[in-house]
Amino acid sequence: MTKYMKDFYSWAKEQIKLLKKGQFDKLDIPNLIKELKTKSDHEKQELERRLILLLIYLLKWKHQPAKRKKSWKFIITEQRTEYAHVLKENQGLQPQLENILSHAYDLARIKAAKKTRLNINTFETTCPWALDDITDDNFYPKQ
Repeated sequence: MTKYMKDFYSWAKEQIKLLKKGQFDKLDIPNLIKELKTKSDHEKQELERRLILLLIYLLKWKHQPAKRKKSWKFIITEQRTEYAHVLKENQGLQPQLENILSHAYDLARIKAAKKTRLNINTFETTCPWALDDITDDNFYPKQ
């Protein structure tokens, strides 16, 4: 069993030291690649999670005006802030935003239907808003 599998923390610290010293021939390349892939996938998933939650509350805002709560605005604001932070820290995701939005909306639509108990067909099959609107602090959808 390798150090990578037994003690990830120590393995990672060792890899950092080797990188700093320029001892590239001693690096655990296959596991470094695996970890970098995992980390980059995680960042994309985090951006998508923030967008999903934001979209759920925008859909609720649009389709349940009588049930609007002050907390919904806080959640929308929080998710916009978190989304912006994740994107700022991972600008390489910028070219993928339309695909991320499309997938996020598909999931948000399903989750919004579950949360609101409204028929899924209540919600548009494709996202009715541009990404710029979704992330705009002053945007709240109208019915």
